[in-house]
Amino acid sequence: MKIKTGLTRIIPTELLNKEDIECALCYRVYYEPVTTPCGHVFCKNCLERSLDHQSMCPLCKSSLVEYLAERRQSVTECVQSIIETYFPVDCQERKVQHDQEVTEMTKMGIENNEIPIFVCTLGFPSVPCPLHIFEPRYRLMVRQCMESGTRQFGMCSHTTNDEFSDLGCMLEVREVQFFPDGRSILDTVGGRRFRVVSRGHKDGYDTAQVEFLHEAPIDPSELPEILKLQEETYQACKKWFSKLSVMYQHKITSHFGDFPPIDPTPHLSPNGPKWAWWITAVLPLDPKVQQALLAMISFKERIQALQKVLNFLNKKQSK
Repeated sequence: MKIKTGLTRIIPTELLNKEDIECALCYRVYYEPVTTPCGHVFCKNCLERSLDHQSMCPLCKSSLVEYLAERRQSVTECVQSIIETYFPVDCQERKVQHDQEVTEMTKMGIENNEIPIFVCTLGFPSVPCPLHIFEPRYRLMVRQCMESGTRQFGMCSHTTNDEFSDLGCMLEVREVQFFPDGRSILDTVGGRRFRVVSRGHKDGYDTAQVEFLHEAPIDPSELPEILKLQEETYQACKKWFSKLSVMYQHKITSHFGDFPPIDPTPHLSPNGPKWAWWITAVLPLDPKVQQALLAMISFKERIQALQKVLNFLNKKQSK
């Protein structure tokens, strides 16, 4: 049997060897093949994962620092064309495998599904959270979140037993800044809160089955009382913040953004007013207290707790 190409070139099928188009890292048919300066070909994702750990070619150990810095991992069209032309069945099977993997990643963040967990500190709804990504496992996690289109992952704080906290917050990636050595700075903002149901692992990083927390609706009859309580607590927050030195105020706003305005309609906020989460993030609170506030689904209870903390802090400032 012989195969005839569009260029009228006849290739004997006995010369076609599937092993010639298999990646040396994943041992599968190349998907989006890329070629290194030293002449070796890998799947694009496989090479990226290898470069998360070391900036050398996985086969010949040549330096790929310049290749990594320029981020020039474009698909090698001639290799891709050979695969599509002479191995169409294998090419299609590999594409199906890849699509299935991407589909699994896109499920992350959907209720009752597993989400990736970045173990660092606590995040809070609607509050900016800049992150420096340098560990190989988190480079991969962020790349998968971006490639799948979810642009989200969960963040929990460290605990003393070398695990992560039972409470956390989803982070949405707004922008990524890559550095030549593979590190990156993420501009993220907090989203939904969650409680960890069970823990797992995927590709070297932590994952979790979670239960998302939903803000309890405010009874219309309680709204006037809550608005008054909000005004009192908000002014106490402004008083505490205004007494900080200009240097500390600048450090806080450069990291968390400006002090948010008061919310005239707290009953319409799906996670509660932004200002309450902002002050929770910047106040000098014990992490256990922050977790307790994060777990509260009643806005009234949360601002009552904040009011007690702020009364204490304002009295301490006055001394």
